[in-house]
Amino acid sequence: MTLPLIFTPELRAALDAGQPVVALESTIITHGMPYPQNLQTAQAVEAEVRASGALPATIALMDGAIHIGLDPDLLERLAQTRDAMKVSRADLAMCLAKRATGATTVAATMICAHLAGIDVFATGGIGGVHRGAEDSFDISADLLELGATPVSVVAAGAKAILDIPKTLEVLETHGVPVIAYGQDDFPAFWSRSSGLPAPLRADSAAEIAASHLMRARLGLPGGQLIANPIPPEAEIAREEIVPVIETALAEAKSQGIAAKAVTPFLLSRIFELTEGRSLDANIALVLNNARLGAQIAGEIARSKRR
Repeated sequence: MTLPLIFTPELRAALDAGQPVVALESTIITHGMPYPQNLQTAQAVEAEVRASGALPATIALMDGAIHIGLDPDLLERLAQTRDAMKVSRADLAMCLAKRATGATTVAATMICAHLAGIDVFATGGIGGVHRGAEDSFDISADLLELGATPVSVVAAGAKAILDIPKTLEVLETHGVPVIAYGQDDFPAFWSRSSGLPAPLRADSAAEIAASHLMRARLGLPGGQLIANPIPPEAEIAREEIVPVIETALAEAKSQGIAAKAVTPFLLSRIFELTEGRSLDANIALVLNNARLGAQIAGEIARSKRR
């Protein structure tokens, strides 16, 4: 059966020619920030990928198809959609069957990128093990996808609102290489360090690309998590952000907020408590990840041509 993929002409030609492409998720557009800031951020991230030598492929589900790359009109339409489904592996087929508009999470973007033949995906932060998961069993599907789908994911670590030690344990259990870029510590989204060591370290995009290609040669399933720390000038230091996160978590618990409503509530409260600095940091780290993702994609493309 033909896959329900629609490519922009530019991306179809680039992939056929073996040029570097970086996948980008769409939940940051529909669920991450209000219009028009969401559109402006998406455009800035795409421009950063281009400036760094690759082509951006923002992925979204619209009209019964997986769109690999969005033209300006579709990007505008998505940015103004208020009822988009937040799609992960479990929702992907139903969203397409219903011809609903769906924004892809890390897990769904990985699946779609792999179907499209894209090796690298740049995002903000991955989901992970939520605090209190020993009682709630609330663990993001992103972690299982990293163990199953062969895409290298560039992120600023796991979101700092999560239980990072347990997140790293689950990644290890699923055989996911967790590679800190340019440092030994595992980053924590808004902060350059989580206070925990990363299992692996790489100091160049070429090293990361070589590891990605070696995993394919070995027939190993799953992808790589490239933990790229936020630029120093944009970070909110760990000692500053941790008390803010604890306050937001306590408020969520007292208000009975649970399941899928937790993360949006926490991010909103952290935005308020940091007077907007958390969103500024979020945008900076996504742009930083787009740059590194483009460099890795370029190295993979060059290696495949040799």
